[in-house]
Amino acid sequence: MLAGHARITADDEQGRTFIDDVGPGDLWNFPAVIPHSIQGLEDGCEFLLVFDNGSFSENETFLITDLFAHTPRDVLAKNFGVAEAAFANIPTDVEHERYIFAGQVPGSLAEDPVRSAAGIVPNTFSHRLMTQEPILGDGGWARIADSTNFPAASTIAAALVRIKPGAMREVHWHLTDEWQYYISGQGRMSVFASGGEARTFNDQAGDVGHVPHAMAHYVENLGDEPLLYPEMFRTPRFMDVSLNQWMALTPPKLVETHLNLDTLTMAALRKDKPIIVAGSR
Repeated sequence: MLAGHARITADDEQGRTFIDDVGPGDLWNFPAVIPHSIQGLEDGCEFLLVFDNGSFSENETFLITDLFAHTPRDVLAKNFGVAEAAFANIPTDVEHERYIFAGQVPGSLAEDPVRSAAGIVPNTFSHRLMTQEPILGDGGWARIADSTNFPAASTIAAALVRIKPGAMREVHWHLTDEWQYYISGQGRMSVFASGGEARTFNDQAGDVGHVPHAMAHYVENLGDEPLLYPEMFRTPRFMDVSLNQWMALTPPKLVETHLNLDTLTMAALRKDKPIIVAGSR
């Protein structure tokens, strides 16, 4: 959630229910085929949609209004055990695609009238990312969400990264493709492929970035304010390889000879993952 608040609901295949109110920094994940709703609260909401299938589009979302519009009314009547006249006013033609539409702001969660005999879903579909202890670096922080701390996210992982001015996300690479959405700030990313090929991009709020798997890259803050963006992956666990850590855990004489490095530089290598390194603009 980028801004505002919303109420989310869902039901699983066993008829167990889920309901929660989410706000800025919160995540939610609805597994495929799980029916759900997202309803803005008093202040409305703005959120980023991410799918674990690059061929899917939100324009192909399965909508209940589409289903009703394309189902014969006698079939609807038989299915729900009511008269056909009950469906005389369902949205039809151009009106049937109610993807975003006006509605009444719901009351408090305590007033929710829906209860299921099957109970509630055992693994929550929402996650309070900003309540996590951040992974701190010299130049910022990262908060990671994947199946290890958010079980509902079994096919997608993400890291919210905040980089101070002049600092950068260290040179690293991943085992799967990375997608980014720049929320605020200004940055620069260089991506390195095999064969000496590389590209450098400048990014700002609203831009989307993509790094193919196994390609080394860094993200540097070029502005006067923090650079904030999520890294997103189609994988159950967040995984990255640090250039700094790899070099530090390789026999030093091999590294020193290979790159013609001096002893001072070799001593600066870190056996942990720096994640975000400080620097001057």
